[in-house]
Amino acid sequence: MDFVFMLTRDDRTVTDCLHVLDSVRDLGITHIGFKDVGVDPATLRRLHEQIRALGATSHLEVVSTGRDQALDSVRTAVELGVDWLMGGTWVAETLDLLAGTPVRYLPFVGEPEGRPTRLAGDTARIAEDCRRAEAAGCAGVDLLAHRATEADPLALVRAARAATAGRLVVAGSLTTATQIRALAEAGVDAFTVGSAVFAGAVRPDAGTLAAQLTAVTEASGGGRRRRARET
Repeated sequence: MDFVFMLTRDDRTVTDCLHVLDSVRDLGITHIGFKDVGVDPATLRRLHEQIRALGATSHLEVVSTGRDQALDSVRTAVELGVDWLMGGTWVAETLDLLAGTPVRYLPFVGEPEGRPTRLAGDTARIAEDCRRAEAAGCAGVDLLAHRATEADPLALVRAARAATAGRLVVAGSLTTATQIRALAEAGVDAFTVGSAVFAGAVRPDAGTLAAQLTAVTEASGGGRRRRARET
């Protein structure tokens, strides 16, 4: 299961994202993401260039739930040339804008609302949205399982996994190793963590960002895989 480190807090890219990225470059994180709010366009360009220079896969997640703003985020993703675009619910319009580009799209399923975003929708709604996304040609889906307001997070994950063969990414409000391991057991392909590591919530007994990120990587199985290759 892939860990996508989001350089974000409270659904905004952190203003010192360039410094943060430089400080964790030796941790071997291979998937890094950001939002298109919180910093200016020039900083976003430099950030994406540095992510690519590290050899990492880049992810941009759409924040806005409004059509025009969400599609502006899609255009930003195309201009930057990110590997994965996550979020947004305007599937047809987004795929039209991405046509002819290598950007792969993972729309939100359910009904995201507010900021920080909460997720409305029961298991039946999530499953149906997954099927529609796959039929439309999306590469998978972005599920805000732990921000759900109408269903148990793992129930939504299981419904999504059963409904799509595409890439299933769970984003938002993951704070514990137990939650991360449960996602792996449920067949999730990737998950994102941002605010929790900046707040020190993943490993409260440790004070550094590196310690928080290491705890997340190990919970995802990344640390075990590295040790296996070294022995």
